[in-house]
Amino acid sequence: MTTTESPIHLRSPEARDGKTVWELVRAGGTLEANTPYCYLLLCSHFAENCIVAEKRGEIVGFIMAYRPPSDPEAVFVWQVGVAPAGRGQGLATKMLDRLIAQPGNFDARFLIATVDPDNAPSNKLFAAFARGQGATLETETGYGPELFPPGHAPEPLLRIGPLPTRARNSD
Repeated sequence: MTTTESPIHLRSPEARDGKTVWELVRAGGTLEANTPYCYLLLCSHFAENCIVAEKRGEIVGFIMAYRPPSDPEAVFVWQVGVAPAGRGQGLATKMLDRLIAQPGNFDARFLIATVDPDNAPSNKLFAAFARGQGATLETETGYGPELFPPGHAPEPLLRIGPLPTRARNSD
């Protein structure tokens, strides 16, 4: 008997997705959960900068991102999450590739993110993304531990780019 794996559909989030993204963050246990309202705002105000991945109509992954006003050539990846049902399929990499093609990001020259140095999976993901884009990955100061509550690790800034030039989709 042959089983056909259900395809994963990548799309911009909608306001209604904010609750589900928040629930995935809380259930995953590895990302810092923010308020449900924060995810609602990201999924609505920054929908063209973010991505959700659906499998059989359920969200199994997401990237919350935005364009920082202080660095208009960059897209800042704030959180990347993949539910157990979406793991082992290269979904995070596929979402990053799609993220930079989103209407709100297609002209970004750099992808930036802050990542705890001990977060090996995230550091590996961003290094692989940089290689796949033929871009350089540089580590900058980012945010030191003194800016966080006690016990929080520093978050160095990863800067990937320049990203390849992408033509605007005329469809």
